[in-house]
Amino acid sequence: MAGPAWGAYYAGGGRHFRANTRHNRPILIMLTRPLGKLDYAHIVQVIDRWWGGPTSSLAHPLFFYELGALARVVEVDGVLVGFLFGFICPADAQTGYVHLVGIHPDFRRRGVGRVLYQAFEEECRSKGCTLLKAITNTGNDGSRAFHQATGWDASIVEDYAGPARPRVVFQKRLD
Repeated sequence: MAGPAWGAYYAGGGRHFRANTRHNRPILIMLTRPLGKLDYAHIVQVIDRWWGGPTSSLAHPLFFYELGALARVVEVDGVLVGFLFGFICPADAQTGYVHLVGIHPDFRRRGVGRVLYQAFEEECRSKGCTLLKAITNTGNDGSRAFHQATGWDASIVEDYAGPARPRVVFQKRLD
């Protein structure tokens, strides 16, 4: 089965993507753009529902006010359907870090995550990054599958988040 087909063009101050899905759903026209204050306010209201549990503490205001220059949202027909909080690492200006991603449950497996990651990767490249990094819990099979399908290497690092708290560390070289 073929994967999504992608077409992109610039318009209206944001980046538009056309995503064709493999599940016989209609083609989505997605707009990705920088995160705004109203977007952030909306995200903190919906993230627990989107993630299926208490997660809003991960959407700390720091990721909007201090580290939000590379944060992105995706809209479909004017509705926010996904977001990515990412930044360039202060300790290593050549590394872009994906902190938190959320996709509206009705839009999962429709290319929203790929669009967010593609936009983040392009921004990081333009800023001179040569590496992208992200982490997840060892039991997050969906995240592991997504990252590996989109070209990221994965390794389990014992004690990454403290004693007896391993994490899957993803890295993607931007060559």
